[in-house]
Amino acid sequence: MHRHNNGLKTALLMGGMVGVLLLIGAAISAMTRSSVFIWIFALIGVATVAYSYWNSDKLAIRSMNAYPVTREQVPGLYKIVEELSAKAGKPMPRLYVAPTMTPNAFATGRNPENAAVCCTEGILQLLNEREMRGVLGHELMHVYNRDILTSSIAAAMATVITSVAQYLSFAGIFGGGNRDNNGGNVIGTLALAFLAPIATSVIQMAISRTREYDADEDGAALTEDPLALASALHKLHNGINTAPLYTEDRKVASTASMMIANPFRGGNFKNMMSTHPPMEDRIARLENQARAMGQF
Repeated sequence: MHRHNNGLKTALLMGGMVGVLLLIGAAISAMTRSSVFIWIFALIGVATVAYSYWNSDKLAIRSMNAYPVTREQVPGLYKIVEELSAKAGKPMPRLYVAPTMTPNAFATGRNPENAAVCCTEGILQLLNEREMRGVLGHELMHVYNRDILTSSIAAAMATVITSVAQYLSFAGIFGGGNRDNNGGNVIGTLALAFLAPIATSVIQMAISRTREYDADEDGAALTEDPLALASALHKLHNGINTAPLYTEDRKVASTASMMIANPFRGGNFKNMMSTHPPMEDRIARLENQARAMGQF
């Protein structure tokens, strides 16, 4: 198991996103000539982080309408997770299955003792046992590296910032209740309303991509089979293009950032702004890892 400074990444994410919220609060305070909004948005940031931390597993599982499964229902899946958890010397997470044919999987939970791994019905049909082992190793390392908190905070804070930015845009156009605003203030407010969600997305994307690379490397080390995960990622890429997840539900969109592969079909620009690294890069890294282990 490698150390990838996940605590530092979490701190950077929290600081960056809370900073954006404070900037929005300051802008609204300038418009309304009241500093109370700075404190309001600071409290929103803290409350959002706390809520997402304690409820990340419930929120993600609920957003996918997933149901819990037992050893008798999915003996193969249960055996793999039990084996890998024991190998890592960590608690075994709860297992769930999401009723969708989009092939994917994700892990969630604030720590190894309160974690869950969810696989879709689609991935269980698409991958063989060896490939599923590679995927589950990846997901377990998200839990054991304790970086599920990172994606949970990113998703929750991004939702808050987007909603507040929409209000800020409306307030900028209509004066925010202050008729003495000049044109420069309005333009600045509108610019902030537009740029804040973009800045949030960039922060989320940069840290999330690194998190995926880390889980690929550590998961492949746990299973001692990088090529199994590489094969699984190749199948997932093709499978998602055939059966993507279509939804406008913001809760599902937030959970998508936790998944092992981007569940949405998108063009080149959407792929550039995805929270997931390019699939070909991930596969190439895993092949290099296999070479280093003398397997390729």
